[in-house]
Amino acid sequence: MNTLGELVNCGKAKDAAIAAPDRQALTYDQLRAQVDYTATRLNTLGVGRNDTVAIVLPNGPEMASAFICIGAAATTAPLNPAYRGTEFDFYLEDLQPKLLVVEEGTDSPAAASAEKLGITVVVLKHEETDPAGKFELIGESISPDSLKPGLAESSDIALVLHTSGTTSRPKLVPLSQQNVCASARNVSLSLELISTDYCLNIMPLFHIHGLIAAVLGSIHAGACVNCTPGFNALKFFVWLEEIRPTWYTGVPTMHQAILSRAERNKHIIDSVKLRLLRSSSASLPPQVMQDLEETFDAPVIEAYGMTEAAHQMACNPLPRGSQRPGSVGLAAGPKISIMNQEGELLSAGDIGEVVIQGENVTSGYLNNEEANASAFSKGWFRTGDQGHIDKKGYLTLTGRLKEIINRGGEKISPREVDEVLLDHQSVAQVVTFAIPHKKLGEDVAAAIVLEAGAELDETGLRDYAATRLADFKIPKKVVILEEIPKGPTGKLQRIGLAEKLGLA
Repeated sequence: MNTLGELVNCGKAKDAAIAAPDRQALTYDQLRAQVDYTATRLNTLGVGRNDTVAIVLPNGPEMASAFICIGAAATTAPLNPAYRGTEFDFYLEDLQPKLLVVEEGTDSPAAASAEKLGITVVVLKHEETDPAGKFELIGESISPDSLKPGLAESSDIALVLHTSGTTSRPKLVPLSQQNVCASARNVSLSLELISTDYCLNIMPLFHIHGLIAAVLGSIHAGACVNCTPGFNALKFFVWLEEIRPTWYTGVPTMHQAILSRAERNKHIIDSVKLRLLRSSSASLPPQVMQDLEETFDAPVIEAYGMTEAAHQMACNPLPRGSQRPGSVGLAAGPKISIMNQEGELLSAGDIGEVVIQGENVTSGYLNNEEANASAFSKGWFRTGDQGHIDKKGYLTLTGRLKEIINRGGEKISPREVDEVLLDHQSVAQVVTFAIPHKKLGEDVAAAIVLEAGAELDETGLRDYAATRLADFKIPKKVVILEEIPKGPTGKLQRIGLAEKLGLA
């Protein structure tokens, strides 16, 4: 299966493909019909293969279906619906889409940005009585302009996403039909998904993690994905009891929020019995992994992904007991190696930059020769992550190269400090980050969220750290917060945190 148009043939006709809480499910037959309708409708509107369609829709089954169906015939560009007008101005101008798809009745500033830029706006309409994921596209046709009709081919671009752009201008990552389908296959195989599996999706669907792992990973297995309106710790256990999924995937902060409410929902956990829990998009602290396994009595599968690899690169294997806390597992699709700054591949155990190559890896950034020149070395894509691979092939990440704290020449991995501080019984969440220092360049800081009812001050935490860390790794500054600022996908972000907290 090398295209989204082919991927929807993985399921049995009457089996559920896309569902949502309190909604009738969309079957694979209906999903295939939706793909055919969408391809024909897009062609009528003047959009064909490799034409970009920006999508601004709320989390839910229509967003999942629109991604698959539009992506089967054109290039999708999902955008965060929470963006403000100036952000939509930037992203839409950068993408230059032929169409913008928004939900009927929306007041999103995306529509105003599109009209200002001369981009045609099309409305996605669905009825409350429709199966989850069924929709119509309402709008006026535009000039065909050398239209390529029909379903996409494997080399066509299925998806375009921006990198986060924390330290520089966001880069455009094009992912081909083959890229996204290969990654979906890798997720499905590594989790041993079968047609009777049922995924509860709590990830945002403008993000590669939710789109590939939850949605396409399920579709590749001929299974069903149940699309919630987005992560909500207060509703998670209600959905768990109602939907009775076999697995879910999330980022570490989501898992931690779920754990905080697990004790009062133990009867639901015991009755549902998840087959597995998956974590990706940020490092999962070993302490959190252990708590999740004990709470849910199921294996916790930590995986490693990034946009440029159409999400998944490595994954801890099944069965239970094969997972390594603190490791992102074995290569799960692409080849993975470790490279030094000179472009030489290193031996097992040596620390260097993680590099990848494979059919799920992008061929290069759009319109950015400078970025491509630095991103690729001897056929390998440089991830920007630092780590090492042991003799059995397990990859352990030691941090983002850009996040490594350089304290007067002494290099400190923020993740190492995180894991030590999390061992303190009063600490619920921690993120270690760099703060400016006049003489050393950078110093170590940590933002902390305490367990409910716990008492701990900066001196107490620093004294604790001194029993486990070398002096130069002990946080110079500790900030105790009610909540640590997160990115739009729920990830804790080290870069830029000093500025957000007024420490720069």
